[in-house]
Amino acid sequence: MKQFPYSLDNKRYHTYNYFLKNKYKKKIAKVSLNAGFTCPNRDGTCGIGGCIFCSDSGSGDFAGNVYDNLQKQFHDVSTIMRKKWPDCQFIAYFQANTNTYGTLDKLQATFEPFLNQKDVVGIAIATRPDCLDDHICDYLYELSLKCDLYVELGLQTIHDQTAALINRGHDFQTFQEGVKKLRQRHIHTCVHIINGLPYETYDMMLETAKIVGSLDIQAIKIHNLFMLKNTKLHQMYLQKPFPLLSREEYINLVVEQLSYIPSHIVIERLTGDAPIDQLVEPKWSIKKVTILNDIDKLMKEKNIYQGCQI
Repeated sequence: MKQFPYSLDNKRYHTYNYFLKNKYKKKIAKVSLNAGFTCPNRDGTCGIGGCIFCSDSGSGDFAGNVYDNLQKQFHDVSTIMRKKWPDCQFIAYFQANTNTYGTLDKLQATFEPFLNQKDVVGIAIATRPDCLDDHICDYLYELSLKCDLYVELGLQTIHDQTAALINRGHDFQTFQEGVKKLRQRHIHTCVHIINGLPYETYDMMLETAKIVGSLDIQAIKIHNLFMLKNTKLHQMYLQKPFPLLSREEYINLVVEQLSYIPSHIVIERLTGDAPIDQLVEPKWSIKKVTILNDIDKLMKEKNIYQGCQI
């Protein structure tokens, strides 16, 4: 097989590294920030406690220190990155919790200081599809005219029964409406899904990837489920253990999922990170590089590349 066109290092999927280098012609890194937002399924609007897999940081375990202002957070992280990549430029990534869950004034005060920062090439905003009313989306469109804007939508699963179990607080229809609103405004949209959610079968997880891949999106992040200490997920597991994906099952699943995702969709992530001191399971996820290597090996062995089964 000839080299997959959207990769610089012989991968068989559309790598995020390719996307960034092709667009910016230089090294780009994301600086994860915590702007102090919360979520509607944490504060009682549609639920309490957040998604059952989330820690108190709201999926921002590697984001900046919420007690520091955003400029200090950005400076501290970018300084460390520049030691490795001296000429690096950055995407300001608002990662923790739901970063459109606030007033327009708060959103403007959060994002706009980064618009004219010389070392920032773009802004990435992680949010939920139920926090995208028309006023918010119109503001995001205005923002997208001033910078490269990337909106990341948490979905996790297309299956509403699982969404209810994990206390997601919205259904798949709401997600589809959120994507539609963003794409009507030509906003680059990345979707997060999770493999290994409680009681989901292999076929259910594969269906999630197929359906998400059929939507008008530009990127996807595939995560493995992390069970962290003192989360509701951990408590559920202690009370009634449910099947967990093995390393081999996860790798096989991801490879098949990739075969159903169109080649133009950027694959931003194929496995995740969790704080080692908080991780209960899966322990195999700690060796992230070996997982990625084995995904590459299996794709080659099976002669699979992204989108080959569409």
